[in-house]
Amino acid sequence: MHDVRLNSILDNDFYKITMQNAVVKLFPSSIVKYEFINRGKHEFPEGFDVALREAVNKMAELKLTKDEKKFMALTCPYIDLPYLDFLEGYHYDPSEVKIVQTGSDLSVIVEGLWYRTILWEVPLLALISELHYEMNHMERDSNETVISKTAEKAESLTNLGVNFAEFGTRRRHSYKVQNLVMEALNQKKDSTFIGSSNVHFAMKYGVKPIGTHAHEWFMFHAAEYGFKMANELALEHWVDVYRGDLGVALSDTYTTDVFFQQFDKKFAKLFDGVRHDSGDALEFADKTIAHYQKHGINPLFKYIIFSDALNLEKVEEITNYCRGKIGISFGIGTNLTNDVGLKPMNIVMKLIGVQAPNKEWIPTVKLSDEHGKYTGDPKMIELAKEFLRIKD
Repeated sequence: MHDVRLNSILDNDFYKITMQNAVVKLFPSSIVKYEFINRGKHEFPEGFDVALREAVNKMAELKLTKDEKKFMALTCPYIDLPYLDFLEGYHYDPSEVKIVQTGSDLSVIVEGLWYRTILWEVPLLALISELHYEMNHMERDSNETVISKTAEKAESLTNLGVNFAEFGTRRRHSYKVQNLVMEALNQKKDSTFIGSSNVHFAMKYGVKPIGTHAHEWFMFHAAEYGFKMANELALEHWVDVYRGDLGVALSDTYTTDVFFQQFDKKFAKLFDGVRHDSGDALEFADKTIAHYQKHGINPLFKYIIFSDALNLEKVEEITNYCRGKIGISFGIGTNLTNDVGLKPMNIVMKLIGVQAPNKEWIPTVKLSDEHGKYTGDPKMIELAKEFLRIKD
C-alpha cells in the first residue's frame, strides 16, 4: 500500500488552468489523446501500474474548495467567474487514463474531451516520479539538506539580481520535497523569488502563480488548422481570450526561426515577452533582441523567460550575456524540486493526437530547437519540416 496522492485540485501547473479556461471557451468539443514518454528509459518495478492506478483513482475525490476559488478570483482577475464556477464543479475522471505495465515498461494514455483531459499531464508525471523513488526504496537527502541547498541557490540567484520562479512540479521528487523547497524559497526577505508555476503552492505560500501556455496549445492548432497557421492562430486565439494579460509567448514548438517569421509587429508589441525552452539560450537571446530591434521595439521593455534545464551556472551565464540588452527572468524546475542526491527522472507527457470530425486521429508533432526533443509521428514530422521549410 503506497499512500502517494494529490492533496489539491490546484496541485498543477498554472498554464494548465489558463489553457483549460481558453479551451472551455474556444474548443469545447475537441477530443485529444496524450501519451507518457519515458525519455530516460527508466525501469518500473513490479506492481507500479497498480500503485499508480490507485493514486489516479483517488484523484476523482478532489474538488476546488471555497478558499481556493476565492484565491483564484483575487489573484487571477483575467480568468473569468464562469470558468471558476466550472472548475468548482469539475472532477477528474480516472476512466480517461489507461495504465498498462509490461515487465518494467509503463504505458500511460489519456484520451477524451480536451477541456477535461488537459489537467491530467502534470499530476500524472508528479505521481509517476514520486512513486518511482518510493517503490525503488531510494533514499533522498535529509529535509535539512534540501532546505539548505535551496536557501543557497536562492541566495546566489538574489545576489545575481535576477527574478526567478519555481517551475518544478512535473518532475519533483515528491510533494514533500516541493513543499520544503517552497518553504526555503519564502524565508529570505529580500529575495528575487517571484512565484511558482504550481497554483496550490502559490496559494499556500502567498506568491504569484506563473504561467501562460504550453506546447500543446500550438500543437493542437497545427492539427486543427495546419502547420503554416499554427503559431499565428494560437497567438491570435490567446489574445482573444486574455486581451493582453498572460503575455508570454512560447516560441519553439515549430522552431524559433519559424515562430519569429509569424511573430509580427502586432504580436511583438502586444506580448510582454517570449519563453525559451530548447536550444542554445544565448543564440535565442540574440535572435529575440534582433527581432524586437527590427520592429523598432526597445528590447529592454520586453523580456525572455528562460526555462530549459536550468542550473545556477546556466543562469549566471545567461544573466551576464543578456544584462543591459533585454529583460530576463528564470523558471527553474528540476534543479529546485529534485536536487536531492538522486538522479532526476527524464519523463514527459505529450499531446499525440487530435480527433477530426470524421473520427480519424490527426497525429500532432513538436519540432523544438533541439532535434533530440522532436516528438510525434515520424511521417508527420517530415511533413511539418517540408511545409515549414525547416532544414536539418
